[in-house]
Amino acid sequence: MSEAEAPKNECLVVASKVKNYIRESSQLNTSAAVMDILSAQVKSLCDKAVENAKKDGRKTVMDRDFPGFGGSEEPAASC
Repeated sequence: MSEAEAPKNECLVVASKVKNYIRESSQLNTSAAVMDILSAQVKSLCDKAVENAKKDGRKTVMDRDFPGFGGSEEPAASC
């Protein structure tokens, strides 16, 4: 799917996973609006990573392309 075809309002996070994580780690509930905020943050991070990969002349987005995530840290969990 090209950039022009990608839905702008598509949610990029799995709500049930986020809600379960928050509930298990804090015993708090999660508002539905949180998914919109998280999805917007993920989209922004991805857009910046795409820019960085293109600047480096690559066709693959890598962990080092994400601002603030230089790839030097171990991931908290595997997706």
